Amino acid sequence: MRVVRAMFIILTLLATTKVVADDGFVPIFDGKTLQGWEGNDAMFRVQDGAIVAGKLDERIPNNEFLCTTKTYKDFELRMKVKAIGEGVNAGIQFRTRRIPNHHEVIGYQADVGAGWWGKLYDESRRRRILAAPDDSVKEDELVRNGEWNDYVIRCEGPRVQLWLNGVQTVDFTETDDNIEREGVIAVQIHSGPPSEAWYKDIRIKSLD
Repeated sequence: MRVVRAMFIILTLLATTKVVADDGFVPIFDGKTLQGWEGNDAMFRVQDGAIVAGKLDERIPNNEFLCTTKTYKDFELRMKVKAIGEGVNAGIQFRTRRIPNHHEVIGYQADVGAGWWGKLYDESRRRRILAAPDDSVKEDELVRNGEWNDYVIRCEGPRVQLWLNGVQTVDFTETDDNIEREGVIAVQIHSGPPSEAWYKDIRIKSLD
């Protein structure tokens, strides 16, 4: 009985240690289903523990977004991203909302794709790059083409920060008080040639 009790105490301590190590981050994708997300089922699927957006055997007719059903305000979001296909273009939306009766959304986007990685874009609103890595950050040295890349997005009040593979690419402060500071998170595949964007290990920590 003493041995059993000792083992129980050890397992309890290990479980407690794991919770502390997670430091408040919780998964928002279970790796198996799209529960908690909504979007065009024809353009998003779950494969090998990841959300896969797009197809390699046909063109992408429209920008497509798979959105969380829950909204988030101040947070740190972490995930792994992989882009496959020539001309692949994708991104991670945040503080975003759907445009009613339309395939588009409106909000901030952390860009994915050659020439776009690590940039902050304003989707369907100002329709321009808001901030980009400085010239010292070389995309061909930073990005693991066709492999998993670590993306971190941190929003706190008007400040938006992006990191790619451990390197900060954006530190942007919003000056327009009318810009929404709460919304859904979404993963995107951009219209264009046959391509896929893969997203996995999606975790978030509230800063509210």
